Amino acid sequence: MEQAASVNADPVQRSDSNGRSTQWRNWSGFWLLGLCNNFAYVVMLSAAHDILKRQESGNATASNSPTVAVDFQGGNSSNSSRYDCNPVSTAAVLLADILPTLVIKLCAPFVIHKLPYGFRVLFCAIMAATSFLLVSFSSAVWMSIIGVIFASISSGLGELSFLSLTVFFSRDVLGGWGSGTGGAGVAGAFLYAGLTQVGLSPQTTLLIMLVVPVAMLISYFILLVPPSSLPQWKSRETEYAAVGSEERRQLMDESEEEEQEKSTPEDRTTGPLTFTEKLHIIKGLLKFVFPLGLVYFAEYFINQGLMELLYFPNSSLSHAEQYRWYQMLYQVGVLLSRSSLCCVKIRKLWTLSLLQVVNAVVLLFAVGYQFLPSAWLVFVIVLYEGLLGGAAYVNTFYFISKETEDRQREFAMAAASVGDSLGIALAGLAAFPVHRYFCSL
Repeated sequence: MEQAASVNADPVQRSDSNGRSTQWRNWSGFWLLGLCNNFAYVVMLSAAHDILKRQESGNATASNSPTVAVDFQGGNSSNSSRYDCNPVSTAAVLLADILPTLVIKLCAPFVIHKLPYGFRVLFCAIMAATSFLLVSFSSAVWMSIIGVIFASISSGLGELSFLSLTVFFSRDVLGGWGSGTGGAGVAGAFLYAGLTQVGLSPQTTLLIMLVVPVAMLISYFILLVPPSSLPQWKSRETEYAAVGSEERRQLMDESEEEEQEKSTPEDRTTGPLTFTEKLHIIKGLLKFVFPLGLVYFAEYFINQGLMELLYFPNSSLSHAEQYRWYQMLYQVGVLLSRSSLCCVKIRKLWTLSLLQVVNAVVLLFAVGYQFLPSAWLVFVIVLYEGLLGGAAYVNTFYFISKETEDRQREFAMAAASVGDSLGIALAGLAAFPVHRYFCSL
């Protein structure tokens, strides 16, 4: 009897084991997709100082003028400002890194359903690899900026695609995605800072990172266990058409009037969303998009408008090293908070926004009046800044997923991703006059 019971239980146990295995593979797959998708974006921001410094050094060499030469370890000898400034703010790299993403996120949700997920992932991987190659082999800043734009296209299309993709899986993969995007910040900033710190050139460092687009393809096509409903190589419209044809075949024996009565409500609940419906969904998303955008405006105003100016000459770290480690610690905070969804959920998103604005104001005055005693205090502040930003991101998309109807969820997840990009773009624009003002002092 016991042996028979054990035999009968085996299929159930195997099924449960397979379920846990599938769940773990999907969570891990989304974690790696989040890491790979944001990796190039983070690396380009971490390399912003080096990209612009390469232009400055190139101009100095071309002019053969020792008075224009720059020793970044010791400061800019040609700059009369009390701040050690690049001629161009690192916000220039930020804008190149975010504006293509913003355009994609504004437009793509209305048409992206025509492109199957498999093709999207292939395109994103190719764009990311191209960005690393262009920036690595660039001989002028314009070529580097084009490489940054390619990274932005990859990241923007990837983010809205993978967020939409989560609706085909259990909701816990959102935690994996959020944690992975946070991991991209730490891995990208830490590897870039670490490899350049030990003596590798920025060019060699970027070439090493070509493994990341390959890892994205492996994560999506091998690690994930996609459900049968996922439109892998065919568009959603083709899928709807097939469903509609099957329904019509089932109704052929009924009268025309009865067919119309039965098919119309079904079309409204399973067919593609109309443009009017999409606009209505966007209106409902504003309560999520605005606080998310404000959080990202404040934190990227800090990152690309103020971090470069928070330089402490008496520190054992050079200006370049201080900037890189600011970026890395910020990303550590992002990783911790984006991985916290399994432990804590924060519904009051406006609170996170206001706290981030306070951070920006404090550091703005710190740049202007230089009252902070050392870089170590800035390290703590940027770590806290990352915690707020990561929490805002992962909680925003969790509650959108939870509070949106099934049929609207895929579009809603993609459309809401515009919030952080809009805030970042506005922060980049605001950083330019601030940088110019302080560097003219």
